[in-house]
Amino acid sequence: MKSVATPQSELPHILIYGSVNSGKSTLFNLLVGQEYAVTSPIAGTTTDVLYKRIELPDVGPVVLGDTPGIGDTSPLGAQRMAATRVALRRADIVLVLEESLDSQLEKDYPNAIFLLFKLDFSEEREALRERSLELIAKTLKGRKTYQRQETLSGNLANPGDLVLLVMPQDKAAPKGRLILPQVQMMRELLDKHCMVIAIQPEELGTTLSKLRAMPDLVITDSSVFQEVEKQLPREVPLTSFSVLMSAYKGDIHRLVAGAKALVQLPPNAHILIAEACSHVPTNEDIGRVKLPKLLRKKLGDELVITHVNGDDFPTDLSGYQLVIHCGACMMNRNHLLTRQEEATRQQVPMTNYGVAIAQLLGILDRVVLP
Repeated sequence: MKSVATPQSELPHILIYGSVNSGKSTLFNLLVGQEYAVTSPIAGTTTDVLYKRIELPDVGPVVLGDTPGIGDTSPLGAQRMAATRVALRRADIVLVLEESLDSQLEKDYPNAIFLLFKLDFSEEREALRERSLELIAKTLKGRKTYQRQETLSGNLANPGDLVLLVMPQDKAAPKGRLILPQVQMMRELLDKHCMVIAIQPEELGTTLSKLRAMPDLVITDSSVFQEVEKQLPREVPLTSFSVLMSAYKGDIHRLVAGAKALVQLPPNAHILIAEACSHVPTNEDIGRVKLPKLLRKKLGDELVITHVNGDDFPTDLSGYQLVIHCGACMMNRNHLLTRQEEATRQQVPMTNYGVAIAQLLGILDRVVLP
C-alpha cells in the first residue's frame, strides 16, 4: 500500500526572491537537481511562482519556490509581482539575491526569516549548492518555534482518552475518502494512544447510550455544532475540527476575539468569507451555503457577503467589517498568520468558520480551546 505524503501545508516553505535576471531560477534548478524552471538571459522569463518539493539532509522534505523577479517592467510585471507577494505570505525562509535587504519586507511579512544570499556563478556548482542547502538547513534547525501547540489536539487529548469524532459524510465530502482534517486528527489521536470512535451525527445519541462512560472529548464538524451540543452532557468537552485546525495554523485567541464583532455589526455590514482551497461548491457547502444562511438568519438579509478562494485574498480589507476564514487545512501556518497580521494592521476583525458558527449559535463559551 502506498503511504500518503506529508501535506504540502505542513512543510517548511523556502522562497528564492530577487530582481529580474539575478539568477533565481538558476539557483532553483541547482537546488532541485534538475532543469525544472525555464532560464534565459531575457528579463521576466519566470512568469509565475514555481514550487518543488526537495529533501534536505537531517531536515526532511521542504517546499522550494522560485518567484518572478522584482523590477519587471513588462506589461504583466504588476501581476507577476502580485503572485510573488502571495508566495511571500506563506514563506518560512526567503533567500534574497540582492545587495541589501528591503526593511519593508520584514515589516510586511514578520513571520518569515529573510536571508541575504550572495550568488557567485564563478563558484563551482556543487559547492554553491552545498552552501545554499547548508544555510537553509541551519536556519530551519535554529529558528524559533511558531509558539503553537505541536499537535492538532494540543492538550485536549491524552493517552488513554476516549475521543468521539462526529464526521458528517454529506455531498461536500469526497466519495470514498475523508477530508484532510479528519484524517490528520485520527492519525494524531492514534499516535497519542487515544481510543477513537468515528460516527456520523445521526448515530450520536445511540453511541452515547451504548458507552459505559462519557467521552473525554468530542470533536465535531462545525456544520453540526448545534445538533451535537444539544445531545451532549454539559460536562463533556466539545470542540470542532475547524477550531482545532485554526489553533494549529493560526492565532486562535485573535480569531475568538474577532468573533465578538458579530454582535456589533451593522445590518448592512460587508463580510468577507475566505476559503483557502478551490473546490466546486455544493448545496451543502459550509462556506458558500450554510454559513451565509446562518449569518443572514441571525443578522438580517441586508448583509453583503463576498467570497474569495485560494490566493485571491485581497490586500486591501478596508471595505469589510469582518473576515471569516476557513480552518486553513490547505495552508501553512505562516500563510494564515500573515493574513491575520494584515487584518490586524487594517483594524478589521478576523475569525474562522468554527468560531463564528459557535458565536452565532450562542455556544462559543461551551467550546474548548487547546
